[in-house]
Amino acid sequence: MLQTIKNAFQSPDIRRKILFTFLLILVYRIGCFVPIPGLDINAMGLTNIANNDFLQMLSTITGNSFQNGTLFALGIVPFINSFIIMQLLTLIIPKLEKLNKEGEEGRKKITQYTRYMAILLAIIQAIGIIFAWREFIVPIFGDGTASEVFTMIFIILILTGGSALVMWLGERITEYGIGNGTSLIIFVGILSTLGSAIYTAAFVTIPAQVTAANPDFTGIWFLLGFLVMVVLLFGLIVFFDMADRKIIVQYAKQIKGNKMYGGQSTHIPIKVNASGVMPIIFATSLIMFPQMIIEFAGAGTSKFGLFWAEWFGTNGNLYPLFTFFLIIFFAYFYAQIQFNPDDVARMLQQNGGFIPGIRPGRSTSDHLRRINNRLTLFGALFLAFIALIPTLILQQVPGFAALGFGSAFSATGLLIVVSVALEFQKQLESQLLVKNNKGFLK
Repeated sequence: MLQTIKNAFQSPDIRRKILFTFLLILVYRIGCFVPIPGLDINAMGLTNIANNDFLQMLSTITGNSFQNGTLFALGIVPFINSFIIMQLLTLIIPKLEKLNKEGEEGRKKITQYTRYMAILLAIIQAIGIIFAWREFIVPIFGDGTASEVFTMIFIILILTGGSALVMWLGERITEYGIGNGTSLIIFVGILSTLGSAIYTAAFVTIPAQVTAANPDFTGIWFLLGFLVMVVLLFGLIVFFDMADRKIIVQYAKQIKGNKMYGGQSTHIPIKVNASGVMPIIFATSLIMFPQMIIEFAGAGTSKFGLFWAEWFGTNGNLYPLFTFFLIIFFAYFYAQIQFNPDDVARMLQQNGGFIPGIRPGRSTSDHLRRINNRLTLFGALFLAFIALIPTLILQQVPGFAALGFGSAFSATGLLIVVSVALEFQKQLESQLLVKNNKGFLK
């Protein structure tokens, strides 16, 4: 990857795109430190999200911007939720499905609808968050109830505008930079949260433990164990992300006029983890949605709120099992969207292709479906393992929890980080390939 980056910087056009991408990411990170007027930031601190699963996740994705009450506190989250909803609606509403099949113009219209829905969701989430922050609001338009109401409206507008600006930055990165802008913004947010957690553990928590009246050196070993775990997870994620099953395809020889066509052999690659991190995002969003409603409605101490926290919260009794089955379900759901065996079998038959030992048509479709289902199950089990086991270990082992890794670190976040890094590398390689081919043609 380092060699790819080095080669990319040697090309003026690609170097310009990379610098443009870094500039917009820098703008995003600056916005993560701009405080919102009307909020007592010092009074908020970490205590406001310490026992709230949804707000913890929101703060992690936004790079601690949410817990610090800054301009980009909502981050890209409303756009992600809008994107997920629009994908589901595309399968349900015939008009949207028709637009999706119309090519580039249809997808542009769906993207526009996604933006409108993202703004609407940002307004709704901003209103809910205001109630979660109400005790920290300092009226800036004078004294009295009217001033407090105007201050709340002012903060809602800032939160919504900040989310819209982040969405705009992501789209500009996608259009004029390198890689997917939305993914890179999430990547930077998670990476900054993880970096802050490691810095705090290494230079604040552990020195305090070592210099205490009764020195405790176990924190050093837990930090080393954490770093080893991260490296192993990096390797495991890269291995599964690049793993695929190659289905051999043979094309029959055809004679047309004086020329012979076909007779070639190729393959159809079916990835083990074709859906990436989407099943985890879908499952997490679904299981966190009731918690968001409960918290924003101020019903955290109600019977239903306590019941949900006890059974389906991050430390709930049924949370791991429920999340496991949701990940399996969404992995198969997303696999059906991405890979259609009937279409592939029809295309092969029309072009004179066949899988050795398998009859063309229905038999080929059934064969591809069986292989895809098996690979999807294997990939789903991998995603469930990544989403649950490492995070539960860090939360349940006291040594890791004492260093703050239990709440700051998520293997799901690490999966997103690695996936985005690999995708960024592929984008650079494709840009370099196009550049070299242009030079060759000239």
